[in-house]
Amino acid sequence: MTSSIHIGTAPDSWGVWYPNDPQQPPYDRFLDEVRDAGYEWIELGPYGYLPTDPNQLADELGSRGLRLTAGTMFTSFHRGASESWDAAWAEAQQIGKLISALGAEHVVVLPEMWGEPEFTNPALRTPGTEQWNNLRELHNRLGRALQEEFGLAQQFHSHAESQIGTYRELNRFLNETDPRYVSVCLDTGHLAYYGGDSVRLIKEHPDRIGYLHLKQVDQDLLFDVLKNGVTFADAVPQGIMTEPPRGVPDFEPILDAAAGLGRDLFAIVEQDMYPLPSFDTPFPIAERTRKHILSCSVRATAS
Repeated sequence: MTSSIHIGTAPDSWGVWYPNDPQQPPYDRFLDEVRDAGYEWIELGPYGYLPTDPNQLADELGSRGLRLTAGTMFTSFHRGASESWDAAWAEAQQIGKLISALGAEHVVVLPEMWGEPEFTNPALRTPGTEQWNNLRELHNRLGRALQEEFGLAQQFHSHAESQIGTYRELNRFLNETDPRYVSVCLDTGHLAYYGGDSVRLIKEHPDRIGYLHLKQVDQDLLFDVLKNGVTFADAVPQGIMTEPPRGVPDFEPILDAAAGLGRDLFAIVEQDMYPLPSFDTPFPIAERTRKHILSCSVRATAS
């Protein structure tokens, strides 16, 4: 059995990392350019960038023929419930109320990044026993709460410079969490950041793949970044996440493997670009990337 891969995009591909930042394009420009580039599906991005009133957001999307796939949030669950749960659940409720009202079914959940000045602290790079226990228990708790209160699926997103970034870490996370409450947003670029193989993940955990983020890494730059300890935030403006098909991994085998899972999936283009060189930068890249992805698989569709 094969499935369709519905291609969309995200505010991240327009250099949007924060709810409000003068270095980011206004949301109406973002929405106009998404439409003009030929996409129909988008993610919410950081809560507060797009309108948070469901009626206003529905009008903004509907007038452009756009539809919403998911919300996005960060958590710091490795720190334990007493430090992290209340803030995470408060944000999840805001996102859940908004996106479920617009018909979205997913929340992409990312682990806290090291960041500066914590970047040099090895203890924060790989979870210890207590941190693994916290990650397992709280992601299970969050997934169950999202499902029961809003009918939403948690899609866990491994990330460069976070508690879970390598293939082994993500594999362990999947083996230790409850498949009823934790699925994976397979981000092809972030998995490749540490040499992970997206096709292997799909084959080894076919039932846990619930969502895709499509991006590519500039491999030549990546080795310099890793060798010299360049932070992810500093690597992004250097172009670490590059325009397809200039980087790795190749999308065609990933899309083919995903199409073989027997269910429809969203595949969201998410090319980290912060800060933008210019507000004119994202649109032509978005157009070219959409055309490239659609050329990679007969199962990829823009609708």
